[in-house]
Amino acid sequence: MTKPFILTYVEQAGPAADSGLWNHPDFEPELFKKPSYWNALARQLQDAGFAALFIADMPSIGSDIPSQHEHQLRQGFGPRIDPTYLIPGMSRAAERLGFVVTSSITYDHPYRLARKFATLDHLTGGRVGWNMVTTNARQAALNHGLADLLEHDDRYDRGDEFLAVAYALWNDSWDDDAVRRDAASGVYIDSDKVRPVDHRGPRFSVQGIPVFAPSPQRTPVLFQAGSSERGREFAATHAEVVYLNAASAEETSFLVSDIRNRAEKHGRDPQSLRFLPRIIPVVGPTRADAERKYEDFVDHHDEGSAGFVLKQWAGIDVDALPNTGEINLDDLPVKGQTSQHTADYLRRLSRSGRRFTKRDLLRAYAFGGEGNVQLGTGAEIADQLERFRDETGVDGFNVAYMLRQHSLDDFVQYVVPELRARGLLVIPATDHSIARTLREKLTGTGPQLPIDHPGRRAHNLAGQTA
Repeated sequence: MTKPFILTYVEQAGPAADSGLWNHPDFEPELFKKPSYWNALARQLQDAGFAALFIADMPSIGSDIPSQHEHQLRQGFGPRIDPTYLIPGMSRAAERLGFVVTSSITYDHPYRLARKFATLDHLTGGRVGWNMVTTNARQAALNHGLADLLEHDDRYDRGDEFLAVAYALWNDSWDDDAVRRDAASGVYIDSDKVRPVDHRGPRFSVQGIPVFAPSPQRTPVLFQAGSSERGREFAATHAEVVYLNAASAEETSFLVSDIRNRAEKHGRDPQSLRFLPRIIPVVGPTRADAERKYEDFVDHHDEGSAGFVLKQWAGIDVDALPNTGEINLDDLPVKGQTSQHTADYLRRLSRSGRRFTKRDLLRAYAFGGEGNVQLGTGAEIADQLERFRDETGVDGFNVAYMLRQHSLDDFVQYVVPELRARGLLVIPATDHSIARTLREKLTGTGPQLPIDHPGRRAHNLAGQTA
């Protein structure tokens, strides 16, 4: 029996998407400020069969180089609104869709974040996920009063303790039946069923009773996208869903296998993790139509944005590369605290014999990374996704866009019917009792963390149900 895909859709609460095509005549960069857009988007995704809307975010301008700030602002990286405030309205417009929002474990505090996600989980009836990021932009450190960016591995070490505190806040303090609401006895909360959290660590000290009671999922569904060596270890320890930047089938297969193996060493069921690579479908009624669209998109794309991606993701100063001739990817000048994975991937390509010119490199990362774009008719896109799943073992896809609104309309019109016809996308159920929480929808398990997850295994969890 064919296992249906899990689909999420990625948006940003700002003018431009990763495609950098805000200047295209069909792009509407100001839609992000309109609640009507977000509510209509949520309904469209739910009706099409998407599991969740994922809102990517950063707490700063992304560039570490002051001279690039002007370029980023010119290309619509900002302004950005806080996406958290969009979720309650969308959850009323689409009563079964899940919502995943990004929040940094480097620049937030465990108590504040735990309360925020417990609140969102209550307001949505258990349909919230958290995209855990360490934030690799030096500007974010400066915005939050630090002198410099924390070292790459230090950010993940901080994240491990951050999660330990958050797990305790979500899972240790309140029993499921702590709220009695017994007017006859005058007891609203049974104080014997509420315990203070007592965490004293090298980075955080949190003692006391959290003011928030357990939400339907207790812990939001945990998403993560780090692909470096340390990032993969973090994902194997904590993540339930891993977002991947699909450079190639071979690279994706390596990441899936590596993270599953690491998860098993941590005592987790490796098959419980879900993997969703990012794709940008360019779809048309014919192959020629899709190709014309893609060439139009390339014509409107700014090469400087691709250079920024390479600088931010891999620490590669594209301006310092020769304009002609092949580049030795195994000896690229990598600077700064980056995500590391992209640079590692390019080095592996070099060792396998792959060669790039500067122009090749910029075109490969024109839309957020080589391999992201899937081009063709609805049937051809469905073929590509099915083949990619079979080659890599992923569980679905994180769908991005070239043009806000228009790209999703094309995907829903041409690709969704093909996926449904093949049993690869479930027609949304109208029965609200089916897969009520986001965790149930994504994993097929109960609403709370599985018993082999460290957030549940390491804590008392007295009075909780599965």
